[in-house]
Amino acid sequence: MRWMGYKLTAILLVLTLTGCGTQAENATLRAERSLFAMNTYMTLTAYGESGEEALQEAGALIEQLESRWSVTDENSEIYRANHSGGQTVTVSEDTAQLISFALEMAQKTGGALEPTIYPVLTAWGFTTGSKQVPPEEQIARLLQNVDYSRIQLDGTDLTVPSGMDLDLGAVGKGYAADLVTEVLKEHGVESGLISLGGNIQAIGSRPEGGDWRIGIRAPWEEGNLGVLEMSNAAVVTSGGYENYFEDEAGNIYWHILDPATGYPANSGLQSVTVIGEQGRLCDALSTSLFVMGAEKAEEYWRANGGFDMLLVTDGGEIILTEGIAGRFTLSDGRTETIRVLNR
Repeated sequence: MRWMGYKLTAILLVLTLTGCGTQAENATLRAERSLFAMNTYMTLTAYGESGEEALQEAGALIEQLESRWSVTDENSEIYRANHSGGQTVTVSEDTAQLISFALEMAQKTGGALEPTIYPVLTAWGFTTGSKQVPPEEQIARLLQNVDYSRIQLDGTDLTVPSGMDLDLGAVGKGYAADLVTEVLKEHGVESGLISLGGNIQAIGSRPEGGDWRIGIRAPWEEGNLGVLEMSNAAVVTSGGYENYFEDEAGNIYWHILDPATGYPANSGLQSVTVIGEQGRLCDALSTSLFVMGAEKAEEYWRANGGFDMLLVTDGGEIILTEGIAGRFTLSDGRTETIRVLNR
């Protein structure tokens, strides 16, 4: 089954575990589970006595969510809604909550997040692997059925108009990470890491104490741009260079599309990292802010708050919000300039 919505893989730099007493004991009680779901490789790590049991339940939950949200699985709730011919279908509570959140974020971002863009992504081949530049008339025709405001949700009753496709890939992994975090905490896990294809969620701090060290990849290069030190937070990065192709003339096209044009978003940004308490918010905003560009992203941050961000511009400038200014360190040898946004 295919799960749409691509996020840049962040590299986790987990420091050597040291300590004494209870912290050292917890560090050795390490449970890990890896799985492939939602079209990406995932790694779940938990520390403490109940880690194994917690991860078993978390893995089952992820597989259940994928079975409900997949765009291509004929048995999924989203597939049934997309292929209902405009008829109303009943979905689960989790699915309804995710759709409600996606529509809310689409409205708040002025359509920069567009959960009905899937047919245009398919035309570009980003959902099929057969990447190509579609004809202008095809894009124009498909854009006529790209409009989140036409999706109707009444409680758990969902209506997707005929000819439209709803895709929750831009928010689904973040929402799943939030639900997995809840499961782990219910099992008493106080320290852990959730990596859902680049959607990183840190539970608490490292078992031996101190922040987790999360590497942020350098756009269009191997290696890290720098390291972000965080605890008890979600970190999600989006960049065009994770899924792209080049035509015969050397033009590069990436998978993050501007819903207003149907073409790759050329916003002057190379990557966007969003940090906050909720994975679902970080997931939604990492894509939306990339589409907006630096100036509008700053305006959105000032107007809404509730998150921090790290923007990398085409000119090589790094823009940080004040909440993470003291938590990000450039890797050795990097020469990018850093500008801090203060309220």
